[in-house]
Amino acid sequence: MDWLQLILLALIQGVTEFLPISSSAHLVLPALLTDWPDQGLEFDIAVHLGTLTAVVIYFRSDLQQFAVGGVRRLAGTPNEPATLMMKLAVATLPIAVAGFALQGWVETQARSVLVIALATIGFGLALWWADRRHGEALELSWAHAWIIGGAQVLALIPGTSRSGITITAALLLGLSRTSAARFSFLLSIPTIFGAALLAVSGLLSAGDDSRWLDMLVGGSVAAVSAFFCISAFVALLERTGMLPYVIYRLVLGSILLGLLAAGIGQIG
Repeated sequence: MDWLQLILLALIQGVTEFLPISSSAHLVLPALLTDWPDQGLEFDIAVHLGTLTAVVIYFRSDLQQFAVGGVRRLAGTPNEPATLMMKLAVATLPIAVAGFALQGWVETQARSVLVIALATIGFGLALWWADRRHGEALELSWAHAWIIGGAQVLALIPGTSRSGITITAALLLGLSRTSAARFSFLLSIPTIFGAALLAVSGLLSAGDDSRWLDMLVGGSVAAVSAFFCISAFVALLERTGMLPYVIYRLVLGSILLGLLAAGIGQIG
């Protein structure tokens, strides 16, 4: 990759990771619709680690409460932070199993313009419907955590959006927009970390260190842009709702279908 491609893709990852518009779709599209070479799984993981850094910094106070609450829970004192941390663990289990089992299929069969277009439109409409039905609940049950975790498995399909599908599920379960987004963002921490571990282990076993500089720069750019994106999304969420992101998804999906009809883009 040249520096223009590297920085642009890192910015795309940082801006789209926590918006319900699918970062994976945006990272796949340049390679499918332009003559740029595919950035590869290693770069994808590097920029995901950058966004992981951003969300950890943004929710650092919550993570500190989890640490303290976890110690208190081990000492026999139930508390809310420890309970939420365990619910996040429960919600992470489905994607951990499915991600490991379906990794090869996703990389070879699901990265196509057609899949991205259909998922972008279909799950965009689901987000619109969920936003219209959202409740005002601030906490979720153990069953709700499991359901949201199960919904997150659908994010393995490019175009779905991990944040989009988990927020959709949380809204349908009656959570407020703010509570749904908060749980989705916190859930991204173990999810991205686990995916990164899996990919990094493969990278190290291959013994190829020729792209470490690209990964470092890409991860840094993604981290900075993601932090500001999270801040803006949370600040505007109650005011704008999900409609702007739904409209964007419908427009993007329609454009992709139009490109395919015109013979532009490849169907993998």
